[in-house]
Amino acid sequence: MSAPVRILVVGLGNMGRSHAIAYHRNPGFEIVGLMSRSIRSAAIPDELRNYPLFEDFNEAMAATKPDAVSINSWPDTHAEYAIKAMEAGAHVFMEKPIATTIADARKVVATARRTNRKLVLGYILRVHPSWIKFTELSKTLGKPLVMRMNLNQQSNGPAWTGHKNLMDSLIPIVDCGVHYVDVMCQMTGARPVRVHGIGARLWEAADKPNYGHLHVTFDDGSVGWYEAGWGPMMSETAYFVKDVIGPNGSVSMVPASSEGKDKLTEVTDSADIDRHTKTDMLRYHHAEVGPDKNFVKPDEFISTEDEPTHQELCDREQALFLSAIREDIDLSDAMDAAVNSLEIVLAAEQSINERRVVELE
Repeated sequence: MSAPVRILVVGLGNMGRSHAIAYHRNPGFEIVGLMSRSIRSAAIPDELRNYPLFEDFNEAMAATKPDAVSINSWPDTHAEYAIKAMEAGAHVFMEKPIATTIADARKVVATARRTNRKLVLGYILRVHPSWIKFTELSKTLGKPLVMRMNLNQQSNGPAWTGHKNLMDSLIPIVDCGVHYVDVMCQMTGARPVRVHGIGARLWEAADKPNYGHLHVTFDDGSVGWYEAGWGPMMSETAYFVKDVIGPNGSVSMVPASSEGKDKLTEVTDSADIDRHTKTDMLRYHHAEVGPDKNFVKPDEFISTEDEPTHQELCDREQALFLSAIREDIDLSDAMDAAVNSLEIVLAAEQSINERRVVELE
């Protein structure tokens, strides 16, 4: 039996805690330390309390000499930590985005290839069965595709601080957008050629646009938009739209219901991390009509109520990371896709700043 992979977990926010719990429960991993610049004041789950704690990345690396590093810190640290880890001989799991600039993203991928280390990006929708099915059905709709997606989040309680801190690194359409433009690229299998973005600063506490909208055009004629906003002013109406249309019909995600939720004591629905991936069903619409111009087939409703929880999805991501290490899986396509999705969303931010359409090479 293979020895467990000794892993250092960096960052203990929402995703860091979930990934740490996945390593704790997976016998293929052995946690050798938890690192966060605010580790002494962090809320550490009971099952993680007995691991060594570090406040400095370099100190943690030197003390633990890990086989792998899980990077779940603020986005502006991702590239630096990943490159240092791989240069030290460690494999890397990294939460999205891969970096905050294209130059740094390319350096991270180049380092992974040069050092022959595995680099798995936290694109959680790639291991999500409902999203895999959603993408599969989109490929039956013909071309071109029209893809409409958003994820707006109302900042309240802990989400207020979390969103404000995230905006020190990236605006919402960049931070969250990499997931959804990655899905668009999978659906079309086409090359993005043109990006346009608009944005607005509605939040006095933030010094960047806290609302944004991007449009992307592909070389097969497909188009897509993604919308994201964070802040206490964001609406809870239509904050979860996932809809794809083609000549043959459409497929849509129906978001999970939230009956019984106490709005006064719990985080709002749009900021609830469990609802960012949770759905009730897929609605598959067929566009074909008969001689009477009525639809030939009724809409199909595909239940997704038994889909994995957020923690179970993190467990799947870490099982993939372990397999990549032990089975020497080629991750070239996934690494290139991470750079590609970042290029699209950064082009949208450039478009906002420069008030022009950005052509992609």
